Amino acid sequence: MVAQVFDSLLTQGEKQNILPSKTTEARNWFRAQASKVSLNPNSLMAQDKSAMVSVPMIGQMYLFAYDPKLKEKLPYYDRYPLVFPLDSNRLGGRAAGSSSAQGFMGLNMHYLPLRLRARLMDALYTVISDDNYDDRTHLQISYKLLSSVSRYRFYKPCLKQYLFSHVRTKFFRIDPKSWDIALFMPLERFSGASPSAVHRDSYAKVQ
Repeated sequence: MVAQVFDSLLTQGEKQNILPSKTTEARNWFRAQASKVSLNPNSLMAQDKSAMVSVPMIGQMYLFAYDPKLKEKLPYYDRYPLVFPLDSNRLGGRAAGSSSAQGFMGLNMHYLPLRLRARLMDALYTVISDDNYDDRTHLQISYKLLSSVSRYRFYKPCLKQYLFSHVRTKFFRIDPKSWDIALFMPLERFSGASPSAVHRDSYAKVQ
């Protein structure tokens, strides 16, 4: 099963022979359509309960509810992160998919304005594991890679740490065919600042 909103846009694209993620033009088409969708994160996650998983895997995309441990000290935070998990030495040195890990480091794409979000995602497609866009498809990413290659420089405002004990839902896995749709859907829910203020801060960090 695929979430209804994803299935609808994928079907529209298929009718026009637009295949997700295969070309820059296709990515941009799906992103433009997704930016027009009005849907809150809980409604999206409710559309496909089979996509909810307990443990995230490195390099796949997830949406989930989060309540930070030190939220009183943060200027702002995203209550519904859209994240590609990485492994994290700071949280025990274990991969995100390890059952003994305390948490994980991840890229929350919501912290970037749409234009930079697209540029980072386009760069990340260069390290995709395969072009099947199925359950095993993932990004072959690590903190070391992101920090050492200039084309990934927009990652900096997105890099966040997440504790499993403060995750408030299961992880809603986004099928790779729907990455560009989820990327541009207005799912961010920031506390402490407006999305435009967060994006201005992020833009300043990568200049």
